[in-house]
Amino acid sequence: MSYRDKQYDTCIVSFEEPNIGIIQINRPKAFNAVNEKLLDETFEVLEGMHYDPEVRAIIICGNENAFAAGADIKAVKDFNAFQARNFLDKVHKVIFMIEDNHKPVVAAVNGLALGGGLELVMACDIRIVGDTATLGLPEMNLGIFPGAGGTQRFPRNASICLAKQYIFTGEFFTAAIAEKIGLVNMVVPAAEVMDQARKMAKKLARKSPLAMREAKQNINNSMNADIKAGSRAEQVSWSMLFSGADQKEGMNAFIENRKADFKGV
Repeated sequence: MSYRDKQYDTCIVSFEEPNIGIIQINRPKAFNAVNEKLLDETFEVLEGMHYDPEVRAIIICGNENAFAAGADIKAVKDFNAFQARNFLDKVHKVIFMIEDNHKPVVAAVNGLALGGGLELVMACDIRIVGDTATLGLPEMNLGIFPGAGGTQRFPRNASICLAKQYIFTGEFFTAAIAEKIGLVNMVVPAAEVMDQARKMAKKLARKSPLAMREAKQNINNSMNADIKAGSRAEQVSWSMLFSGADQKEGMNAFIENRKADFKGV
């Protein structure tokens, strides 16, 4: 059965034109706290959209109160070390399915984005946040630290000193601070978050899926490669696009002064 035909308990899946898939995290009574079922279901949907030719951009959102308020503490507090490691395996599967997804992923954030919730946001390509949102990595207050990539992506997005400040103290911070330090793309009024996310997703969905996929991969790879190796990989990806129809369509449309109609081939 396709992911399009299933009903999920912890997320709501919908589709909008043109070619936009929306994943709404849906555990409102728990402020969208992350448990194993949410991870399993979200991964299944993300993987489905990854391979779905009808989806060209993805929006991940929560509700007005929470994007996701981190791990479900009641569910994880009695884990032994191996259970904790297995839980993080599932978290990382979701995180990397966002980061490595063929499609650009837009985070639409209102309310709380804490702990694992913020780590999910940091895996997304574009992050649009409501002005009343509260962000943070408070794990240090629980006797642990961010284990879903927070110690890796925070310093890559902001700076090592700010990563240490917010991870060591566990303090919350505002959307305005998140924008100032480069953790998010834009802050908008809370009521406009989804509208702005849709606007961005529509813009991305109209681009060549092939060029988008290669650009995303090369940007992500640049975080872990020296500039010469990254540039060589970029060269291969760029050249490969000339074997597809999208490149011909894009350049011909430019010459003919019309909008390109990309097919993803």
